[in-house]
Amino acid sequence: MNKYEMMFIVKATMESEAVKATAENVKKVVTELGGNVVEFKELGEKKLAYPIKKELNGYYFVMQMEASKEAESELRRKAGLDENVLRHLIVKLDEE
Repeated sequence: MNKYEMMFIVKATMESEAVKATAENVKKVVTELGGNVVEFKELGEKKLAYPIKKELNGYYFVMQMEASKEAESELRRKAGLDENVLRHLIVKLDEE
C-alpha cells in the first residue's frame, strides 16, 4: 500500500448536504477499492484564484490515504468524471 494525499475542490453553489455527500462519495471510493482513509480535513469555502466552470468559490477538502496504485488510478478517474468536483490533485507521499 502506498500513501497518498488528495486535495479536491467541490462546487460551493450546491446545498451543504450535497457538498458533504460528494466528499463522502470520494472517501467511499477509497474504501471500496481496498484503501484506508488515514485523515480527512474540510478546509471550508474559499474564493478560487480564477473561475472554474463559472464557479467563483469552492469547498476545499484534504484527505490522506493508503491505497494501491490501481485504487489511486480509479479514484483519479472517478474524481475527473464527477461534475461536482471542480479540481483534484493526488500526490504520492514519501516513505518514512
